Amino acid sequence: MATQDEIKQSLKMFIVLSRATKAINECTNQFFQENGLNPTEFAVLELLYHKGRQPLQKIGNKILLASGSITYVVDKLEKRGYLTRVSCPSDRRITYAEITPLGTEFMDELFPKHEQQLHEITSVLTGEEKDLAINLLKKLGLSIKDLSY
Repeated sequence: MATQDEIKQSLKMFIVLSRATKAINECTNQFFQENGLNPTEFAVLELLYHKGRQPLQKIGNKILLASGSITYVVDKLEKRGYLTRVSCPSDRRITYAEITPLGTEFMDELFPKHEQQLHEITSVLTGEEKDLAINLLKKLGLSIKDLSY
């Protein structure tokens, strides 16, 4: 059984982690907004930019978004010319989203700026501290799926 001090430490860690996540998200969301995107639109473009053509049905899981919202986001990005829908020739039930040359050009310019911003945001940490944080957060995230409530 955990002691009261251990329980309070866990609560404090949760609060600190939540506040850090909120601060990072506020900075990145402002960056996306300044570049005409919302975070979900950026996530879809980034997925297609780095991983190539994706089935619409799978995008939601890959960027942690409800599937109903994906259609709306894809519609918006398609209207802007950043992606296109492509039917699967062997299975009519499957439609892919594919980044367009305009979308690739946009991400060629935007993504390095995003990476640089993240580097600046996290520059308070050394490389070793970042590696430690990555490993600890990964350990925490992977362990949670094993818990049942």
